[in-house]
Amino acid sequence: MSLTSCLLPFSQSATAPLTSTCSCHLSASFSTFPVSSRNYYSYLRNESLVLNGGGSNLWRRFYGSAADLRSEETILETDLVTGSHKAGDSPYVSKQFLDGLSDVPRGASLCIAVVGATGELARGKIFPALFALYYSGYLPEDVGIFGYSRKNLTDEDLRSIIASTLTCRVDHQENCGDKMDAFLSRTYYINGGYDNRDGMSRLDKRMKQIEGVSKANRIFYLSVPQEALVDVACNIGDKAQAPQGWTRIIVEKPFGFNSYSSHQLTKSLLSKFEERQIYRIDHMLGRNLIENLTVLRFSNLVFEPLWNRTYIRNVQVVIVSESVAQTAKYSDGYGIIRDIFHSHILQTIALLTMEPPISLDGEDIRNEKVKVLRSTRRLDPADAILGQYKSRSGDKNEAILNSVGPTYCAAALYIDNARWDGVPFLVRVGTGLIKHRVEIHVQFRHVPGNIYRDNIGVNIDLGTNELILRDEPDEAILVKINNKVPGLGLQLDASELNLLYKDRHVFTEVPDSYEHLIHDVIDGDNHLFMRSDEVAAAWNILSPVLDEIDKHHTAPELYEFGGRGPVGAYYLWAKHGVPWADE
Repeated sequence: MSLTSCLLPFSQSATAPLTSTCSCHLSASFSTFPVSSRNYYSYLRNESLVLNGGGSNLWRRFYGSAADLRSEETILETDLVTGSHKAGDSPYVSKQFLDGLSDVPRGASLCIAVVGATGELARGKIFPALFALYYSGYLPEDVGIFGYSRKNLTDEDLRSIIASTLTCRVDHQENCGDKMDAFLSRTYYINGGYDNRDGMSRLDKRMKQIEGVSKANRIFYLSVPQEALVDVACNIGDKAQAPQGWTRIIVEKPFGFNSYSSHQLTKSLLSKFEERQIYRIDHMLGRNLIENLTVLRFSNLVFEPLWNRTYIRNVQVVIVSESVAQTAKYSDGYGIIRDIFHSHILQTIALLTMEPPISLDGEDIRNEKVKVLRSTRRLDPADAILGQYKSRSGDKNEAILNSVGPTYCAAALYIDNARWDGVPFLVRVGTGLIKHRVEIHVQFRHVPGNIYRDNIGVNIDLGTNELILRDEPDEAILVKINNKVPGLGLQLDASELNLLYKDRHVFTEVPDSYEHLIHDVIDGDNHLFMRSDEVAAAWNILSPVLDEIDKHHTAPELYEFGGRGPVGAYYLWAKHGVPWADE
């Protein structure tokens, strides 16, 4: 028997009895229905139980026994909003009141809180990414955006700070001002310290006010110093998790200082959250190049059969920049190995070399990544070259000269499994260099018994095919092949087949990496975020070099600012028989 078939006509002055059949059915249906006014309101709106009779419509509430009906009374709006309506109170709501509720804005179905909201990262990257998602329709219109920090600000203060950093992308200009106003109107501020449990309780209370009766989900972006991370995460876990929906936290790299501190951090996070709730973010993994690695490998037959030690001679990952390093304090504390090598470089290599996952599910991909990381040989200090650029006169980073934190690292890695045994993976990461490059080079082996070897001459590298995946300065996919030079005679030359993204996708502006990754968090797609076992495996690879630096205060080799980097890097590639591809 359906519920609606049991609804009998009621007058406004009298209550008609229910049949025993309907009474039993309704009792069974509602015996587990939560008797809070918030759930009641949500239930009424969703199920639309309108009882018709006597020329007027009355909404009736059933709980406990369906026969527990009394004369009509009205639940006040304040009862619904504050949650003060209790079991045993009037089961009736007037039609007039419910008609009025139709004009009340729906509560937020998603709340996103940025902890550390006044910091440079939040102002320059996180809030602009959230607005871009809001503009594009990837955030619900009823979203609640919250800023939390130690500064004493108002909602309007935060909105003014955010507004100064918001822009619309070139391909997103229509109604930009209106969208921006709507986004800012849904932005709120809470003042509280990182270790302040009361502050987090206030954030939770404010979120509940914005959420109203909705079953809402929550995301907390922890844009805070590493030393404050555990306090903030634990306070969120204790005081501000979503009461009904899911809760996810975003944690910024680096994930600890070494294996031990990383283990302690993971232990603290897992004491308050499940692994599936934790998203360890590295913005460099949100680049289109990284997302394209698995697409190129597993959706193109031309690559996957060649993707092994039989055909690939070496792989090189290059991230070099003209810009200077960060402060001496940061350089001494973390340096380029902990900052970039631990997450971005090793994650790139893992995606490039992993076995095909059984599906595109994030856990399946992460399962394959961790296998590769565990198969990667620990980095021998003899296979790592550390460098530091010489400060220029008047350079604001001149204090870096007094530190031992490397601003450059070249290293050779090996993966000890059947697919990659013996293939060197050379990495070059540095700042203050002659040019800016973010590239992956896959160099293939020479053609066995090449009949054109006499035409190639002494430059055997001319006979090497190469796949280049470039992210910067101009995103492109390049394939280097050998072909005949036009004209008489037989002269070979290397040419590049070029897919330049800006030519192929003329009117498309690539979303910022933060936009990409926050969107993945909302969707629950975690394949570009490191799981705790991946973090541990990455620290295990780098521990020998980091221990050497920490114990012996290994001095990095100095190199000229704007130069090509330490001379030792060239000896390293000679040792492993691999010339740097971008030289």
